[in-house]
Amino acid sequence: MPRSSRPVAPLLHRPPHAILQPGAAQVRCPRTGVGMAVIRVMPDWLKNQIAAGEVVERPASVLKELLENSLDAGATRIDVEVVSGGIDLIRVTDNGSGMSREDAELALERHATSKCASMEELRAIATFGFRGEALPSIASISRFTLRTRTADQAVGTLVSIPDGLHRTVEDAAMAVGTEILVADLFHNVPVRRKFLKTEHTEYQACLEVVQRMALAAHRVHFELTADGRKVISAPPEASPLARVFTILGRRICDGLYECRLAGRIEVSGFISRPDLKKRASSGLFTFVNGRFVKDRVVVQAVVSGYGTLLGRGEYPYAVLEVHLPAGEVDVNVHPAKSEVRFERSNEVFAAVSRAVRLTLSEAPWVAEEFGGQGAGIGGQGAG
Repeated sequence: MPRSSRPVAPLLHRPPHAILQPGAAQVRCPRTGVGMAVIRVMPDWLKNQIAAGEVVERPASVLKELLENSLDAGATRIDVEVVSGGIDLIRVTDNGSGMSREDAELALERHATSKCASMEELRAIATFGFRGEALPSIASISRFTLRTRTADQAVGTLVSIPDGLHRTVEDAAMAVGTEILVADLFHNVPVRRKFLKTEHTEYQACLEVVQRMALAAHRVHFELTADGRKVISAPPEASPLARVFTILGRRICDGLYECRLAGRIEVSGFISRPDLKKRASSGLFTFVNGRFVKDRVVVQAVVSGYGTLLGRGEYPYAVLEVHLPAGEVDVNVHPAKSEVRFERSNEVFAAVSRAVRLTLSEAPWVAEEFGGQGAGIGGQGAG
């Protein structure tokens, strides 16, 4: 059968964010006579909702993005409020640098960012956010309000997007900083809302996000209120250990030992006595260059360092920071930036495992055959 003489544009020449629109058939297949869809560029609202599917999985995803923005803005105090597990409302208020009116509007455009302008900057990125996707994605699937003001402005800016589409901008009286309110999450994407867990489960995920951020930034004041009840009140701490005590409590803190390894790959933080363990890795708080990550290499390295002191499927408690040259770790792997890729993962594994092993070898209870008699750095036994 003769082929159509109509030229076909190579896929590489199609514009990004192009889709086939079945309702706009203008070309017929020469073999079947059936109308074929014409490629159109997606409207902005659809781009944002698709991006939201990658960036925003649940209320905790929203909270993580907002807290990272607050830390990037240099905030020294961050107040968080969640209602119904963050499904009905998430409010994050900070005293960071704030945004000008122009920047506040631009922040809600996709791929608009102040944090990365070149490939070199991407390779050495030190801020939490850099893609410019989070805010427009969140705004497209919620009733969104942004209030912000910089120190050199007499009045702030209020940006409201009540339906994921239409935007209003006006002046607002407020202190320096930023407040973002995200209400009625997934109100316009019912299939996504249907797959959310119970309010309690979503709240627990939000709580874990605040805990991680508070552990990573012990000099920042964090407050968390859930359904009108104060859950976390963590004022600035002089040391990481003091923040661990505030967030994880005395029982965990008293069973920890300081873990430290110097070198090109630095490891610092705290690990628990082997008898202070659980059947899940949720007690492991691991950070790479200040960013919380769920990294298999780091988790396995920690467990490996314990050797036979842990049983199969058992995990210790740990708050560990791995620091290495920015060019040796790729944070642009996962849309939610929760995973990283190491250039030399074997060296990272070896450094973390060695740091844990050395710490355990010097712990007093090792000499007593892990009898639980040694005291942690908190001064008491695990209890």
